[in-house]
Amino acid sequence: MPGDDRGWTKWIKGNQIPQPLLVDWCRERLIETPAELDIQQREIVNKVVADHSQLRNWYLYAVNCRTNHCHVVVTATDYDGEQVRDQLKSWTTRRLKEHQTKNAPNNVVRQNWWTRKGSVRYLFDDDSLEAAVLYTNEAQDLGGSKIGQ
Repeated sequence: MPGDDRGWTKWIKGNQIPQPLLVDWCRERLIETPAELDIQQREIVNKVVADHSQLRNWYLYAVNCRTNHCHVVVTATDYDGEQVRDQLKSWTTRRLKEHQTKNAPNNVVRQNWWTRKGSVRYLFDDDSLEAAVLYTNEAQDLGGSKIGQ
């Protein structure tokens, strides 16, 4: 969430310092409670990302859906990063809603699964690609982006 005390990423401006008042302001404006994906929902997201990447002939290096966000490392020739992000968010949202519709008590279905926008990083060399894949696959569980440095 913008302002988060662990740090956060601002659209186009990169990493930002904690801003507690901004967190409070954003929380007051939430339309729904933040989504927390269970293991089955995370598996759905991972599968949709893999399937959509194959459908589009994108090269998927890594995908790791977490309880409240997802990391994807992909080469998508002829698409910019924002298009890739938006397609993946759109398709995963569809599948999560379908799953929830089948399994939801009282047919209550979440409308918003992801935040607006999201980080897109471009990688221009093999070392950056390797670091991104390592972080996506392993470093999140081991304490962050300093792993391997």
